[in-house]
Amino acid sequence: MRNLNFQGLSSNEAARRLAQYGPNEQPKAPPPGVFAIALRTLKEPMFFLLASAALLYLFVGDLGEGLFMVAGAGASITLVILQELRTERALEALNRLAEPTATCLRDGVERRIPARDLVPGDLILVGEGERAPADAVLVGGDALVIDESLLTGESAPVTKTLAGEARSAEFPDPGGEHTPFLFAGTMIARGSGLAEVVRTGARTAMGRLGASLAAIEAEPSPLQQRTGRLVATLGAFALLFCVLVFLAYWLVHGDWFEGAIAGITLAIGLLPEEFPMVLAIFLALGAFRLARRNVLVRRSSVTETLGSTSILCVDKTGTLTQNRMRVAFAIPESDKAIDAPLADAVQRMLIRAALRASSANPVDPMDRAVHAFAADVGVAPEGEPVRSFPIRPDLLAFIQCWRDESGESYAAKGAPEAIFKLTRVSDEERARLQTKIDDLARRGLRVLGVATTAPLPQALPLETASFDSVGLLAFEDPLRDDVPAAVAAARRAGVAVAMITGDYPATALAIARQAGIDSDAGVITGAEIGGTPSRMLPEKIRNVRVFARVTPTSKLALVEAFKADGQIVAMTGDGVNDGPALAAAHIGIAMGQRGSDVAREAAHIVLLDDSFTSIVAGVALGRRIFANLRRALTYVTAIHIPIAGVALAPILMGLPPLLLPAHVVLMELIIDPTCALVFESQPNEADAMLKPPHRRDEPLFGPRELFLGFVQGFVVFLAVMSVYVIDNGLGAPERQARGLAFATLVVGNLVLALSDALPRGASLFSRDNMAFWLVALAASAMVAACLYVPLIAELLRFEPPTWPKLALALTLGTIAGSWYGVWRRLLYPAPRAQREDAVLTIDLR
Repeated sequence: MRNLNFQGLSSNEAARRLAQYGPNEQPKAPPPGVFAIALRTLKEPMFFLLASAALLYLFVGDLGEGLFMVAGAGASITLVILQELRTERALEALNRLAEPTATCLRDGVERRIPARDLVPGDLILVGEGERAPADAVLVGGDALVIDESLLTGESAPVTKTLAGEARSAEFPDPGGEHTPFLFAGTMIARGSGLAEVVRTGARTAMGRLGASLAAIEAEPSPLQQRTGRLVATLGAFALLFCVLVFLAYWLVHGDWFEGAIAGITLAIGLLPEEFPMVLAIFLALGAFRLARRNVLVRRSSVTETLGSTSILCVDKTGTLTQNRMRVAFAIPESDKAIDAPLADAVQRMLIRAALRASSANPVDPMDRAVHAFAADVGVAPEGEPVRSFPIRPDLLAFIQCWRDESGESYAAKGAPEAIFKLTRVSDEERARLQTKIDDLARRGLRVLGVATTAPLPQALPLETASFDSVGLLAFEDPLRDDVPAAVAAARRAGVAVAMITGDYPATALAIARQAGIDSDAGVITGAEIGGTPSRMLPEKIRNVRVFARVTPTSKLALVEAFKADGQIVAMTGDGVNDGPALAAAHIGIAMGQRGSDVAREAAHIVLLDDSFTSIVAGVALGRRIFANLRRALTYVTAIHIPIAGVALAPILMGLPPLLLPAHVVLMELIIDPTCALVFESQPNEADAMLKPPHRRDEPLFGPRELFLGFVQGFVVFLAVMSVYVIDNGLGAPERQARGLAFATLVVGNLVLALSDALPRGASLFSRDNMAFWLVALAASAMVAACLYVPLIAELLRFEPPTWPKLALALTLGTIAGSWYGVWRRLLYPAPRAQREDAVLTIDLR
């Protein structure tokens, strides 16, 4: 590696080139427009039925009713389009948050910018676990090992070396060995360096292939697939009933037109076409709400799982702590602890050795802390790095070879036990150093050992080098202020918190106690995990919540063991080797600020602020989404029972038809916004984070919800039919009885929506219920117009009822729709909000 003094482009020049070359993004399909959404909507069975009814009215029946049906169908399509556009906007906002970023030099300053803003001539820093953001030439750093299989299909990685002074300006085809050319989309498997951007956007090798990295087609979640099958099955039954009712009505009454209208009305009432729309809107808007809490969902199916998390496996550094490392003590072999400017040669040798054992362009917080400490005391590395040896699972130390006027020497910095292995210290010396390390670790400090070799006249293999210990460094990384409250909230919610760290065991225990993580069972190390047979590991770790000196292989073993023990596991990770553990966890959580591209691609969730509190808030919001979605699907089921029932019952009872297709269209205009707006906007119940997580195998919409929806809908059906039958029996005109029953159905629908959606203890007039009152106001105006505006009443075959009858009918509809909500609140009163839950009662809108 050589020292480079690049300044990068100026901001003004970068802006000029961005305007000239355009953004650095691959070609992608535009989002669906209004016409495409409308065309997709028209293919749904519901609109096939509405179109059939409209055609019957237009060509056989009443022209006015036919035009009304067309207008109603148009309004329904408009509503669906508006809701889908809202969903698309939420998804576009998520895509912007998920856009890749790159570290580049601008105006001589290192900056993290969106990859789409890179331009030819930019200098970018690339490192292990990242994808190259553009086609570039390697001009500084180490030799890189690159995985180019995305472009070449070859699984074997290739080695990239630094460009010479007279490098070619022409890029060869991907796959070359020992060339300086990096291609957009390829993965850096090992090494780090500095590269100059040459081609961006569609001009890259990836762009010429027409690949799109920004838009990945999302597959339907398992719940969406099950719901799609359910709707398809019910649709087939609805069409079958439509034909049967048509034939029966025609044969019994001899009126094929009324039979067709009755059959279509029943089919529309039976078809719960809102299910897919409700799922799509909830998952998209739920993911958007999570993103506002710095939890970026990459796979929609995780929204269904998040609320059932039973154990959070989290890293310490940057998640529980502030990730602001600083050297608290430097302890040379002379035993004198130093937290002030260094003075003598021995002390300066320790910090110089630590500096040489750190990256020259530091990214790791501990390397940054060493550089900052060295700058404070005026110590420089005095030489240039030649080559480096990264940390290995069997040797937890970073070693670097430096060359100066005295020759070449090695410097190592890492876990004390790794430094002991390198220096081969005596048992007495090890015991003496171990006492110091234990004392520092019990104070929550992270301790690293430092060793170096004497200058060598010529380069020797690392294996033959003789290291001498020069001392210890103790780092402090304060706990985040909000972590203890978040850990306590998670534990009250039945979610265990396990800390998995590479730190020294005593340090891990000290930090765990500060955070409030259960440490009664002690600590288990990665070596113990690796030495335990997989069949015995679940029992061994069942009650342990602190794990230290954990390697990536041990992380994967922990995830599998917790899963085998019946836990729903959420795992955080940031490194290249964390990918398998993140993919294996039920919910893999990658660190957005310090995580590698490999970790982000393997994870289900990207944590934008690397904060543990955001994870716990995400669990709370996941429970909210799950509960609101369950209530919405129950409501959709409930409201279709009275619609289908009052479409079929009058035919079986020999009464005039109650519902016509136009009436069902009006009902759909109420149901759709009620589901999408009212239910989705409801907050968590006060005790949502005081309950244990729901089981993984607990269905979102199972037999219990289906039965509850049927019972609620049947009660509303009885109320509506009672009004219709009694009013007919009292000699009221058919149209007046129909109008009165329709008003009862609308009120029962609205009250049922509020009854199901409103959390226990929530106010009817809170801001979260603004959508409901707007829908209720619009529905009330619609019912009033249908009953009392002569032209509309004639089209819908209504007559205005008397006010006493209307008051009684609306009261009956209110009782039929509200009984369950009243019973639930009396039987399960809302608990008082607890002050310590403040971390989770923050605004999650």
